[in-house]
Amino acid sequence: MAPRIAVVEVTRHRPDRPAYHAKVQLLNAAAADAAEHGGWSVSRLAAADRTPAELLAATDDCDAILIMGGEDIDPRFYGGGTGYPGETRHFAVADAGQIALVRRALDRATPLLGICRGLQIINVALGGTIVQHIEEGLHRNVDVPIDQILREHAVRLLPGSSLRRSLGQAGISVQSAHHQSVDRLGAGLVPAGVAPDGLVEAVEHESAPITGVQWHPEAPDSPAEQLPLLLAALQSQLAEARVADPLAA
Repeated sequence: MAPRIAVVEVTRHRPDRPAYHAKVQLLNAAAADAAEHGGWSVSRLAAADRTPAELLAATDDCDAILIMGGEDIDPRFYGGGTGYPGETRHFAVADAGQIALVRRALDRATPLLGICRGLQIINVALGGTIVQHIEEGLHRNVDVPIDQILREHAVRLLPGSSLRRSLGQAGISVQSAHHQSVDRLGAGLVPAGVAPDGLVEAVEHESAPITGVQWHPEAPDSPAEQLPLLLAALQSQLAEARVADPLAA
């Protein structure tokens, strides 16, 4: 039987932002397709469409979780204020549901990968904070149509990190489009990759199979092997967990 992965996006409905919604849906679909091609049985869910309890129930039998990108996290979840530059609409129900997924993954040692906003959800779920707005430049293109917002830059993967072992190299090229970043790291999280300007671009948990990348490995112009390798790492983590606890298989 194929292992089961939940691809959890923010929302399926953005009638006020059709171009942005189309871009996000393209990326979410690419991630789901990559998981299917990698041998996963995929459930695609929108966190804003369910209560946190319903989202937990819908993913209860999943072997891994993939939390996708999207809007800014509501600042109430990390003690921040509103009115910052570049602030987007907030989906507090989606935030709460995805935060609950991270905390359950930590409790159960369920493999979990967060992409872009997903990394920030991991950080906030574990008590970290967010830099609400970073200066324009390296991490996204500005004043361009949404289809051109992704920007290529380098990331250095840190020695000893699981991410460096998974991707098989010390330096990679990524596609990113974020205006926020991690600030104080959540409990148990350590940096796994940094950008040339020093921003943390990847995190992983020191003991649980939880990883976050700030870039978009599912983007069409990303190196083709990036997302498949990240998904394969989830399968390896799942296999290791089953060896450690055969009753969990």
